[in-house]
Amino acid sequence: MNARIPKDLMARFKRLKLLSLDTDGILTDGGVYFTDSGEEMRKFNIKDGLGMQRVQRAGVKILMMTGSIAPAIEHRARALGVDRVYLDTRDKLARLVAVCDELKIDLSEVAHMGDDLTDLELFGAVGCPITVADGVAEARAVAYYVTERRGGDAAVREICDLIIEAKAEA
Repeated sequence: MNARIPKDLMARFKRLKLLSLDTDGILTDGGVYFTDSGEEMRKFNIKDGLGMQRVQRAGVKILMMTGSIAPAIEHRARALGVDRVYLDTRDKLARLVAVCDELKIDLSEVAHMGDDLTDLELFGAVGCPITVADGVAEARAVAYYVTERRGGDAAVREICDLIIEAKAEA
C-alpha cells in the first residue's frame, strides 16, 4: 500500500456504502466548453468511468450531484449505471441526507469527493471527505484524503481502486 495513504483509510473504505461525487472539478477538469450555438460541453475521463462501474459491482452505490444543469452530466451518469444523479442541486447536504435516509445508510458510511467551497459542509458530515490535488486550499485543509491526481485526470479512479482494494480485503 502507498505510504501516503492514512492508516485507517482502508478501514473507512471497507465500511463504505456510498460514494458521493461532485461533478465539475472532480469528474471533469473544471473547464466548461461552449459550442458556437452556446451548448455546454464537458470532458469526462474514461478511466473514472471504469472505476465507477467496478466500485458499483463491489457493492458501493454512487451519487452524483452538482449545481450545474448541463444534460451531459446526466447522460454520463446513466451511461455508467449511476441512477442517483441530481442536477441544479443548491443544498448538497440536504440532498445527501435524503438519499442516505432512503437507502438506510449512515453518513459515517459515506465518502464525498468535492473540490470547492460548496463541498465543505458535506466534508464535515460524512465519514470520509476527499478532495483532488487541485482542490481549493480550504477543501485540501479539511479533507481526510487528497488524491495524487487532479480533477478530471482519473482522480475518481484513484479512489475507486482503493475502495475495491479495501473491499477485497474485507
